Parts: sequence; C-alpha cells; structure tokens
Amino acid sequence: MRILGEAQERTGSVVTIVRAQEIDIPVLSKLCADTFRETFSHDNTEEELQAFFDEAYNQDVLRNELAHSESETYLAYVDDVLAGYLKVNWGDAQTEYELENAFEVQRIYVLKEYHGQGVGKALFEKSLRIAESGGFAWAWLGVWEKNDKAQHFYTKYGFEKFGEHQFIVTPEKVDIDWLLKKSLG
Repeated sequence: MRILGEAQERTGSVVTIVRAQEIDIPVLSKLCADTFRETFSHDNTEEELQAFFDEAYNQDVLRNELAHSESETYLAYVDDVLAGYLKVNWGDAQTEYELENAFEVQRIYVLKEYHGQGVGKALFEKSLRIAESGGFAWAWLGVWEKNDKAQHFYTKYGFEKFGEHQFIVTPEKVDIDWLLKKSLG
C-alpha cells in the first residue's frame, strides 16, 4: 500500500489521503459499492443497488474516470486501512453545468465504521483546498434531499441550495439531489 499525502490527527487515528491510481481500481470499485450500499440500502432493493453498481462502479467506468484530465479521485486511509474516498470534477468532467468556472465535489463516501473519526471532514477539506488552489469561482455538489446530516455539514461550510437534479439509481428508481454551491471568490 502507498502511504503518501496529507495526514491529520483525528480521535487517536491518522487520516491519510492519497490520489487513486489505476492499480487501485479493484479496491475502489468495492469501496464505492460498499459505501453506497451502507448509505442507501434502506431506500433501495439489492437488485436496484447491484444494477447501479454494475453501471456506475464497474472497473471500466472507474478507469475512465481516473484517466480524465479534469477529474481526480482520492482514497482515505485510517491507520493504514481504507476508509473512504473522494471524487472531484471540473470542466467537461462535471455532471452539471449550471455555474461558470465551477468545481464539483461529486462523491464523498466513508465506511460507517469510520464515521465520526474525521474522515469525511478531511476529504471535504481536501476538495476545498483543490478548488481554491485551482482558481475556481464556485464549488458545488449534490446531496440527497433526505440526507439532513450531510446538508447540515455542508451549510456549516457556507454552501447554499441553488437547485435540484435527478439522481438515477435505475430507470425505475430516481432520487432527488439538492444542488449546493459556495462562492470561492
């Protein structure tokens, strides 16, 4: 395992964030599915989840995402154990084009056993540092309309709702995400 990047002390654990590489695709694919399942299994059937994973988190899709020049994915480790990940986009890699000169925080997911250990906060603050150093005017993200905890977390950082979009789990299962933005100027 590669241990490089930024570390922060959190409740006795060290959170280390490293940029994902092609060699990480198998563990990233599993982590994507595991964290999504933990977060949304109460609202989706196993068949819906598996169909989504087959479409969104297969190794070819992740390989293309990692190769995109306007997207980056990071892995978070707690005491050398994989705990979560972050995916950010700008330019043509963004999933929406509502804001000019914008930076998207597309995915932040942390395994439940690592909640409360600062992993999500470390990943989110990493995304904001990348956005600010890139000279973007806006940072934005989508958050599930029913995820009050995450919405509260983002508003503490100054994010405000500016729209909504559909998040398609399967053609039969469509959720609504709130779009939140923050000026970086």
